[in-house]
Amino acid sequence: MIQLEEKIKLFFERYPKYKDLIDSNLKGDILFSSGNYFFEGSEENLLKLKNIVYKILEIENDKGYLERTDVVSSISKSINDLSYGKEQNIFYLPKKIIKARTKGQEKYIESLNRYDVVVSIGPAGTGKTFLAVAKALNELLKKNVSKIILTRPAVEAGENLGFLPGDLKEKVDPYLRPLYDALYDLADKDRIDRMIRDGIVEIAPLAYMRGRTLSNAYLLLDEAQNTTSMQMKMFLTRLGVRSKAIITGDVTQIDLSIRASSGLVELHDIVKEIKEISFVHLTSEDVVRHPLVKDIIDAYSSYNKK
Repeated sequence: MIQLEEKIKLFFERYPKYKDLIDSNLKGDILFSSGNYFFEGSEENLLKLKNIVYKILEIENDKGYLERTDVVSSISKSINDLSYGKEQNIFYLPKKIIKARTKGQEKYIESLNRYDVVVSIGPAGTGKTFLAVAKALNELLKKNVSKIILTRPAVEAGENLGFLPGDLKEKVDPYLRPLYDALYDLADKDRIDRMIRDGIVEIAPLAYMRGRTLSNAYLLLDEAQNTTSMQMKMFLTRLGVRSKAIITGDVTQIDLSIRASSGLVELHDIVKEIKEISFVHLTSEDVVRHPLVKDIIDAYSSYNKK
């Protein structure tokens, strides 16, 4: 266990809220004891810690103040500058550093990095949508794609649209709100809103995808359990050159009418021979919300098997 120098000690005393953020990205532990801060870990990771704090202090000196985005940026730059692997399974975004919190999520991110089309199926709270949005935004900010399209089948909106107040956008937006929320959680709202205005980020109901070919783009189809067979085919055939797609859904929460079969449920049987499409199944073990959510999912699963 190594005592940290005074400069780093003073930083953590002034900004204790950033200790856990930095600690979670190091292989080691930042400890406080008897009025001093210590690091328990390798010399390599101690050097990484020092580099992160020094970069943060440089930013604070230049700006005169410090924001969480500055800390996230410093962690990202320090890891890459010191050539510590450039871990592909970590997404460094303006407001957050995103990495797998479960084995299922780790497999999911590995598939997102490897395949052009990834289908993620699992219950609520497993990070299906959030990780998909994080991956798409990460690729956009790294300029690996020029656009991202986030879409959902607005099943209820389609049935009740005429009864809702406002114009078409105001009627449909509530069904797309989770996609906005994920983006705003990962980057500054003003920046996201500007990209939406410029058409770099598009959030729209699935029906808006018909007749389009989308090249050099990242496509995300959320709540895919509520697509029909024809809608699923329509979405998958929008893929243009240098485009990738993520499909997410929970087959236990289908809102389609009894007469319509879910495009997500039948998808595996249709495309199972296409090896370039990856299917990732998340379970209650991958739930990262309140601990009760896992218990609730398991309880419903057991009840439905009776």
